[in-house]
Amino acid sequence: MDADPVAEDVTGDQPIGVAIVDDHPVVIDGVRAWLATERRLRVLATGDDPDEVLRLAPSADVVLLDLRLHGRMVIDKLAELSAAGRRVVVYSEHTDPDTMLAALDAGAVAFLAKHEGREHCVATVLAAATDRPYVSPTLAGAMVGDPRPDRPALSDKEREALLLWFQSMSKASVARRMRISEHTVKQYVDRARIKYTRAGRPAATKAALLARAIEDGLVRPEEIGIYRSQAQTDRPTP
Repeated sequence: MDADPVAEDVTGDQPIGVAIVDDHPVVIDGVRAWLATERRLRVLATGDDPDEVLRLAPSADVVLLDLRLHGRMVIDKLAELSAAGRRVVVYSEHTDPDTMLAALDAGAVAFLAKHEGREHCVATVLAAATDRPYVSPTLAGAMVGDPRPDRPALSDKEREALLLWFQSMSKASVARRMRISEHTVKQYVDRARIKYTRAGRPAATKAALLARAIEDGLVRPEEIGIYRSQAQTDRPTP
C-alpha cells in the first residue's frame, strides 16, 4: 500500500486524482506508468483494499477498480462505492458480456478490459473525471451483443436528446443544438429513464443509460464523441 502527495498543478487546472485498487503489484505499476504519461492525472494512492486506498486518498476523483480481488468478485463493493458518489472505472480481465453489463448496472461509470492499452486507459479515466461517457472496444462489443428483447420505445426527440447528451456532456449545450429549453432536455432524459425502469432495466446513471441505448441500437458506439471538440467548450451540467 502506498500513497503519493497531491502534485502541484501543472496545467492551471486542478489535477485529476486517481486511486488504483488491484491485488497485483505488477498491474498497479503498469497502470501508474500509463497514467503518468498524461499531465492532468495524478495517482494519489494504490493498494488491494478499496477502503484503505480511499482512506489514503479520500479526494480521489476516479477509482480504478479491479473487479476481482483476492479471488472474489466485488460487484457489491462496486455498488457501495458508486452509491457513495464515487466515479468508479472497472478495470478487469473478466470481459464476458454479463459481467461487464452487471458492472454498469452496479454503477460503474465505465468498464475497461485489462488487455486494452494505455490509450484507452488514459481516455477512460479522463472521461470519467468529467462525467463524460467513454466506450472502449470491448465494452462496445458487449453492449451491441446484448440479446435482451425488452427495449422501450423512445421517440425521435428522446433519442436525439440522449445522443447529444452522451456526446456533449452538458444539457445546456443539448438545448442550444435542439433549440429547446434545458428543462425540456431534462424531461426527455428523465422520460427515457422512466421507460427503461418500467421495462425492468433501470438506468440510474449516465453510463447505464448509455449502455441501454447502445444495447438497443438507439446509439452506435462510434457516434459517441463526434461532437467532443465542440463539447470541450461547454461548461458541464450534472
